Amino acid sequence: MNRGVLFVVAAPSGAGKTSLVKALLKNDSAIRLSVSYTTRAPRPAEVNGQDYHFTSKDDFLAMASRGEFLESAEVYGNYYGTSQAWIASEIAAGHDILLEIDWQGAAQVRKFFPDAVSIFILPPSIEALRERLSVRAQDSVEVIGKRVAAAQEDISHASEFEYIIVNDDFDQALSDFIAVVRASRLLTTRQALKLAPLFERFNRR
Repeated sequence: MNRGVLFVVAAPSGAGKTSLVKALLKNDSAIRLSVSYTTRAPRPAEVNGQDYHFTSKDDFLAMASRGEFLESAEVYGNYYGTSQAWIASEIAAGHDILLEIDWQGAAQVRKFFPDAVSIFILPPSIEALRERLSVRAQDSVEVIGKRVAAAQEDISHASEFEYIIVNDDFDQALSDFIAVVRASRLLTTRQALKLAPLFERFNRR
């Protein structure tokens, strides 16, 4: 059976990553979204088990001590982590998985899945990032200031990713996102196993 493709997507807060991911999943039903665990409180309209697995700090740290996370990190005082067993089983079963994560988590994931396809979503400017965070109206002025300050650190790691997509025009960014996914599935290293029977027929004399 062919292994699935693991897509790792990162971006600074407010770059539009979540909106692009939702649009991609709507366009491509073959991709399954990895649902991370977090200790932060749910935002309006977020659903437990769909957007995140919301859990307590004590339960999260207990899971981490048992080695259940593929990666985990503390971001703005909250913990986030990805189930290692779930990712491994889904990839082995041939399912394509998309993981929304920060650059630190992406670095951890690459150690376990070096063939993961990594994509960084870049905002068109810091000014646009600040405006998007303000319009979202989910965070205080103080928190927005911290997120904007952290964005430059996040962006400095963009070169560690295979692909960079600038989310200035949403439709164009989505088109680029879809193109990356389609091209990644067509890599020779992935097609060789899938098309082995076809190559055998070509080689018959």
